[in-house]
Amino acid sequence: MKWIDDFRILLLLCLTLGLAPFFPEPHLWGKIKWVSGGGIGMKFMDWFDILLHGFPFLLLLRRIALTLVKKKSG
Repeated sequence: MKWIDDFRILLLLCLTLGLAPFFPEPHLWGKIKWVSGGGIGMKFMDWFDILLHGFPFLLLLRRIALTLVKKKSG
């Protein structure tokens, strides 16, 4: 699974799946605002949406953390 460690693919995933749909605001951003407001009325599908649209960003953060750890130890 080399693609999971490729910064270019992870950035592409973040900019497409992570932020889609783009208008009127990125979907993930709207969900984050909803959760920060208390998440009142959120259903299972809304939480799944956060997971789906946020997963590329989690993979990118994982890759950045692995790169930083590797630089510190080596």
